[in-house]
Amino acid sequence: MAEHLYQIMGRHRAEPLPARKPSWLKVKAPGGANYLRLKQLMRDLDLHTVCEEAHCPNVGECWEHGTATFMILGDVCTRNCAYCAVAHGRPPKFDPAEPSRVAEAAKAMSLQHLVITSVDRDDLPDFGAWAFAETIRQVHEAVPGCSVEVLVPDFQGNEDSIRLVLEARPEIYNHNTETVPRLYKKARPGGRYERVLEIFRMSKRIAPDIPTKTGIILGMGETNEEVLQTMRELRTVDVDILTLGQYLKPSDDHIALDRYVTPEEFTMFREEGKKMGFKHVESGPLVRSSYHAWEQVQAAGV
Repeated sequence: MAEHLYQIMGRHRAEPLPARKPSWLKVKAPGGANYLRLKQLMRDLDLHTVCEEAHCPNVGECWEHGTATFMILGDVCTRNCAYCAVAHGRPPKFDPAEPSRVAEAAKAMSLQHLVITSVDRDDLPDFGAWAFAETIRQVHEAVPGCSVEVLVPDFQGNEDSIRLVLEARPEIYNHNTETVPRLYKKARPGGRYERVLEIFRMSKRIAPDIPTKTGIILGMGETNEEVLQTMRELRTVDVDILTLGQYLKPSDDHIALDRYVTPEEFTMFREEGKKMGFKHVESGPLVRSSYHAWEQVQAAGV
C-alpha cells in the first residue's frame, strides 16, 4: 500500500493528501501559436520571464493573451527561499542595456499593461532599484499609455531604493508577502515579515497615490485564521490589491506541500478581503501575483 502523506489543518486533524492534484489545479499544457511567438521573442531579446523561471501554471493562458511578466537582473537569485523554483547562487553581471530591451519587447507586443519583476540582487549597491526605475521610464517612453506594474524584492528595506523606484512612477507597486509570519523562518529565511509591513508604510509615505499590491501563497502549513490575520495586518499598512493562490512544490528539494486549499476556501478569503477594504482581491487555486494583472488594474481603478 502506498505511503500516505498527511497534513495538519487549522483544526489539527490529520488527513491524507490525494495521490494526484485535484481537478481544479489541472491546466492545459502551453503550445499555442502566440505562446511560441512570445517564447521566441524573449530568446531573441535575451530576456527572462518569471512565467518560465517559476514554472507558473498559467503560462499558456497568459502568453496566448499576449501578456507576460518580465524578470530583469538575470535569472539567478542571491537568496534561496524554500518554495521558489528560481535558481539561486552568484548572479551574472548586471546588463545596463536590459531596460531598453524590455521596452523594445513591450512595444513589439503592443502591451497595455506590463509587469516587471526580478530576482533578489543583494550583491548590488542599490539592490537592483535603478534597473527597475530605468525600465519603467523606458517602457513609458516607448509605449505611451502602457501601465507598468513592478513586483519588487524587499531591497533589504532600504528606503533610498524604494524611493528610486517609486519616483519613476509605476502604476502599481507590488511586493509579495508570500506566507504568514510563523512560517517566515522556514519558508523565506532571507526575508522578514516586519520588513514587508514597513516597506508598505514607506511606499505610502513616499507616493500615497500609487496603489500597492501583495500576494500570499497557501498550502505550506498555515492555518486559515493565520491567513486572515495576515490580511488584516496588510490592511493596516493600506495595501490596496491582494492575490492568494495555491503553493505547488517545484521539486523534492523544496518545502513540503501541506495541503490543497479548496476553491471554496479561496472564495471565502476573497469575500473576507473585500470586507476588510482591499480594492481588489484575486483569490483562487491557480492565481499568481501577475495572473489577470490587467483586470486587477481596472478593478482597482488605476
